[in-house]
Amino acid sequence: MQLGMIGLGRMGGNMAKRIREAGHEVVGYDLSPESGRDVSSLKELVSRLDAPRIVWIMVPAGKATDSTLDELMGLLEKGDMVVNGGNCRYTDDKLNAEKLAKNGIEYMDCGVSGGVWGEERGYALMAGGTDEEYQRVLPILEALKPEGKDGLVHAGPVGGGHFAKMVHNGIEYGMMQAFGEGFATMERSEYVDDPAKVMASWRAGSVVDSWLLDLVVRAMKDDPDLKKMPPVADETGEAKWTIEAAAELGVPTPAISAGLFTRQASRGGADDVLRVVTAMRNQFGGHITKA
Repeated sequence: MQLGMIGLGRMGGNMAKRIREAGHEVVGYDLSPESGRDVSSLKELVSRLDAPRIVWIMVPAGKATDSTLDELMGLLEKGDMVVNGGNCRYTDDKLNAEKLAKNGIEYMDCGVSGGVWGEERGYALMAGGTDEEYQRVLPILEALKPEGKDGLVHAGPVGGGHFAKMVHNGIEYGMMQAFGEGFATMERSEYVDDPAKVMASWRAGSVVDSWLLDLVVRAMKDDPDLKKMPPVADETGEAKWTIEAAAELGVPTPAISAGLFTRQASRGGADDVLRVVTAMRNQFGGHITKA
């Protein structure tokens, strides 16, 4: 097959390589001339593809995605398809599909997980769209998923792929938070001599064995107590969206919420809150908290 790939960063660039290795033709575009792009504009990308075209976008959610879709609307033709693989909010997908449908352009969303290891290991893919659209792009999806394994699912109608990926990332927040809390508890205890060694032992025979555990153990090889790591973590939106969606559906999400709030606090988000708490403790009890 032939595919246009828009966005050749850490994810998009490696995805393009994996698709090419499977024998498909990829025409890549990125804003950066240093990205290894094949064309220097969206117009040139569309002109290089044979109709009916399939274009996959891997750009940040929000303005970058919106501007890309707006430009593609004026370049693509009836029967062409856009697959949105970035971390777009699921509520935007229906609006995007309706907007492109006015010009006869098909739209699918696809949640992608795999990080920088995806080119080698393959990607977990969660697609949203009609059955016909899914079948049309299936050869590309098959090239991206882990070889000989599951990892590809047609999650539901448009928006379903990004909804599933949103929940996936929320779970990821909770799992990472639990590993961090467990490590910190062992680190402060007199009963465990080497927390890194203990966690490494969990990779065989343990119910908490996972790729996330593999990765933290890998990080601990050169930095057993992780003191070289800054005690801050960013949050990119998906956990927040998961909590909001779950609240609307009446589902409690304490583990995911803890992961999100800890990351926000690590960036200074709790400083004003704690100043108020400290001020009140000082007022009612004369408690003095030293920095």
